[in-house]
Amino acid sequence: MPNFAKCHSAAIAGVDAVPVEIEVSACGGSPQFSIVGLPDAAVKEAKDRVWTAVNNSGWRMRDGTVTVNLAPADIRKEGPHFDLPIAIGLLAAAGSLKCARPLEDFAMAGELSLSGGIRRVRGVLSVALAMRGMGKKGIVVPEENADEACAAGGIAVYPVRDLRECAAFFEGTLEIKPRKIDIDALLAAGLDSGEDFADVRGQESAKRAIEVAVAGGHNILMSGSPGAGKTMLARRIPSILPPLTAEEAVEVTRIHSVAGELPPGVSLMTRRPFRAPHHTVSDAGLLGGGTHPIPGEVSLAHRGVLFLDELPEFRRNVLEVLRQPLEDGHVAISRAAASCDFPSRFTLAAAMNPCPCGYLGDPHRECRCPPGKIKAYRGRISGPLLDRIDIQIEVPPVEYRELSELAPGEPSAAIRARVIAARRVQTERFADRPGVFCNADMPARDLEEFCSLDRETRDFLRLGIAETGLSARAYTRILKVARTIADLAGSPSVNVEHVSEAVQYRALDRDRWD
Repeated sequence: MPNFAKCHSAAIAGVDAVPVEIEVSACGGSPQFSIVGLPDAAVKEAKDRVWTAVNNSGWRMRDGTVTVNLAPADIRKEGPHFDLPIAIGLLAAAGSLKCARPLEDFAMAGELSLSGGIRRVRGVLSVALAMRGMGKKGIVVPEENADEACAAGGIAVYPVRDLRECAAFFEGTLEIKPRKIDIDALLAAGLDSGEDFADVRGQESAKRAIEVAVAGGHNILMSGSPGAGKTMLARRIPSILPPLTAEEAVEVTRIHSVAGELPPGVSLMTRRPFRAPHHTVSDAGLLGGGTHPIPGEVSLAHRGVLFLDELPEFRRNVLEVLRQPLEDGHVAISRAAASCDFPSRFTLAAAMNPCPCGYLGDPHRECRCPPGKIKAYRGRISGPLLDRIDIQIEVPPVEYRELSELAPGEPSAAIRARVIAARRVQTERFADRPGVFCNADMPARDLEEFCSLDRETRDFLRLGIAETGLSARAYTRILKVARTIADLAGSPSVNVEHVSEAVQYRALDRDRWD
């Protein structure tokens, strides 16, 4: 009768992990090592890494038939993190490992080196969350992944450095102290973003628009001449974003871990992401994809900011794929190998020049672009995409001599305090509406309830839309932005002054471009 052992791990599917049982059978016969259960190339190669690591760690395995089954068999298994559970299962099935701790109570993940060392792998946080859901007592992970796994909470995390250490832990001859982290302390330490709005002199109207955008979760587009400060302003947006909650931090960390973007030594993403892909990025790079889909930039920016500089320079098909995540807050990707759903609830901040040369409307430099080229340049941004950008402003250049005369700007901490207060109001407002977190998420059916206008304000808005030539779609966007302005002012109702400011934030509306 063959010897048999069973270990536990998980397969990565999107940003989630699906529990996987690793069944190992070792018996006499001709030398053969096979892995079944829909493994990818990295998992199939585990047989060479495992066999060599086991022998180089001091065990002498007898030749025979080894069969590894990864169940359930209809789920694709990919990545090298199955190496460790396969190796432990092999040792147990061959009788070389006498477990004092039941394998059934634990899960494992880790890549083996040929010498028996255990290397870091991606997606460990998702694996730990899945194993916690199964009620496992603990999870054994590489030393470098231990802090990341601790972010799951509710499951003991045991870091190991090599196969020998892991085997000794299960044999009971080595006690490993479970790793722990203080999530609250990490989040508190992550509040400092490094860049501050106090460094920005002038541009008060642009800073005000950014504050409104962040307070309500609105997307923003800035247009201005080169050197006006658009990029500088955008890069300071994270400094006024509300701090991540513990739940949001885990959510963001999972995405970066699965994508292999979690920096070494970082156990938890404590700052809201700021992603700024180059305009040469592909649609797969922006949205996510690949043979086995991994998150793209829109998902890596989840709960943070996606900054697209030189917006018209992005390829048209790349910009068009933004429409679904901007509208739905998630990305659905279907491939022959798998279908995945990635979260992508982010604030879009974009910047562009007013024309190809960049100097249209500049008081000191002459624009030499023909009208046709200006129209074609702006036409690279489609109407449906522009309609999803609530705030559109012009950023004028600041005179060099004025920079030394202007007082330092308001610090980010003061702006953030107002943003947090406004977000708190919105959290209470939408407490009974799942999936709605801020004013920008507000569905049209709630506009009448939360953005009701008196007759004077309604007449003012109607007149403003007629005189400025704003599109009909801009109406709901203006109401949502006006609601955010009212929240910042502490006003329970939306008044004329709030609507007036909101109308000004449609300076680049598509109807005025054509």
